Amino acid sequence: VAVDTGKPFLPFVDAFAAALKADGFNLVGVACADCAIKAAFGETVAGNRVFLFFRPDLARRMLAASVAAGIEAPIRVYVTETPAGGALVTYRRPSHVFGAYDRPELLTLGRELDTAIELIVATAAAES
Repeated sequence: VAVDTGKPFLPFVDAFAAALKADGFNLVGVACADCAIKAAFGETVAGNRVFLFFRPDLARRMLAASVAAGIEAPIRVYVTETPAGGALVTYRRPSHVFGAYDRPELLTLGRELDTAIELIVATAAAES
């Protein structure tokens, strides 16, 4: 999935983190390659962040259905800065990721996560 939010990159990044937390997700980490490149080489590249997040209640359900599926958590969403300075959101649908395990419980969980991520992206785009 790729969503051009039409919103400026940094305000969207902040709003996305806030929307995750407001929806009860734990923000496990945020990777920032542009930050590392600037620190290591003094070079400026387009902004990008990889958000890693999940919730304990979802982890419990996921692991009850399949311990092997634990490799799929946390969920990853990639936010990149467009040439115009906007935010582009890219991610794999959790229903697709969890659907590969051929477990109905995981497909249900994945579909719930599809909806949650769509809502979080929309909320962040509206607030940023």
